[in-house]
This record gives sequence, C-alpha cells and structure tokens, in this order.
Amino acid sequence: MRAGIVVKVTRDDRRRLEAIVADRGAPQKHVWRANIILATADGCGTTEIMRRSGRSKPVVWAWQARFMAEGVAGLLRDKTRKPGKAPLPPSAVKRVVDLALTPPPGETTHWTGRMLAKAAGVSLRSVQRILKAHQLAPHRIRTFKLSKDPKFAEKLRDIVGLYVDPPAHAIVLSVDEKSQIQALDRTQPGLPMKKGRAGTMTHDYKRHGTTTLFAALNVLDGTVIGRNMLSRIRYFDVLTSAAIDGQRA
Repeated sequence: MRAGIVVKVTRDDRRRLEAIVADRGAPQKHVWRANIILATADGCGTTEIMRRSGRSKPVVWAWQARFMAEGVAGLLRDKTRKPGKAPLPPSAVKRVVDLALTPPPGETTHWTGRMLAKAAGVSLRSVQRILKAHQLAPHRIRTFKLSKDPKFAEKLRDIVGLYVDPPAHAIVLSVDEKSQIQALDRTQPGLPMKKGRAGTMTHDYKRHGTTTLFAALNVLDGTVIGRNMLSRIRYFDVLTSAAIDGQRA
C-alpha cells in the first residue's frame, strides 16, 4: 500500500462492501471498487490487489484514498467533471432552421451543411443535429405533377384497366420514344483492340442528322420492340405487323 494511505474497514463497511460484490445487479465499476477495498482490508499488497481487480496501480491507490476520505458512499459516486460545451441557444437553432427553409443565395441550387454552418456561424455537426431534430433535408427534392385535365381520373382508370384486366384477345403495348438523338460517326475508322494495345478512335466526329428511338413493351409477355426511325408513323406500322404476327402465333 502507498505510504500515507491507511484503510480501516469496520464491520458495517465490510457488510456493505460484500453486499455490493454479491449483488448481481450492481454496476461492475462498483463491484471492482469494493473488491479493491476488501482486498486491502485482508492485508493484500498492491500487486495482489491489481491482480484481483484487474486495475492499474494509480487506480488502486485512487480508490483507496477515496474510501479513506468518504467511506463506502465515496465508492458509489463518480467524481464530478467539468461541464461540456454549452448547448446552442434557441436563437442559433432558429437561425439555422430559418435559413434551411429559405432559398440559398446566388445561383446555388440547395443548401449544404457547410453552407448553413458558415451562414449561421455554428459548426457543421451542430447543423446536422438541428436538421435531424427538425426533420429537414434541404438536399432532397420530391417532384410532382398535377394534371389540369378534368377527365384525368376517368382516363387513368381506363389506362390502368388495360394493364390490370385487358380485354380478351387484346395486345397491350406501352410505347415511348426518345427523339433528337444525334447520329454521330468518327471522321476516320479506328483500329480494333489487340494484345498489348487498346482500341483507337479519333477525338472528333461528324454528324449524320438525328434519329428517334421508339420502344414498345408488350405487357403480356414483357418483350420489347425497339427501332431507330425517323417517322412515328413507320414505327406504328412495325407495331401493327408485330401485333398481327403475335396473333397468328
């Protein structure tokens, strides 16, 4: 035991310490503190106390000194620590929330955490906590489209009905198109890839006008009929031919 440390354990103190060790619901930090004092009362040296408790020498000495000064109650109380960083005042929180609910300055599309932190004069982590607490996500946008057609609901039921319950012997095709696709070609033919050399192509290109990609999904079997064509009418002729061939099959 360190010089100057005298641990006197009364009968009542031992009873309380043994009760702490035997209590299966007691916090482990209380248990090993009690074991240090019990081992000290049994006359064990510092090395043996360290072995029994699994704690370092400074820790053993510290809790021996705490028990000598405050008794068993001192083992059950942690030393008070300096308070942490003060929480943000409500005015700062309100400033962050108000900024997040307004459009960002300049040509910026949306607020970022660092932008809000700089504008509000707080840390990035504080901004993240405030946004999470108020369930705000400035970087997320949910798109929507409201139809002004007074018969929209009626048309919607008709379209959905075709997919859910199509008429007998009907072929339901979902058609879409991608127009104004540039038909580009390189100014000179490239060389194919071979062992030890990558394929080549010129950096410049020449235009061959535009084309349109048409695609139709057969709802019945999931097949896709796709064509690159200039005319929508010609593509409908292709779909008509495919429908006739499907009915024959």
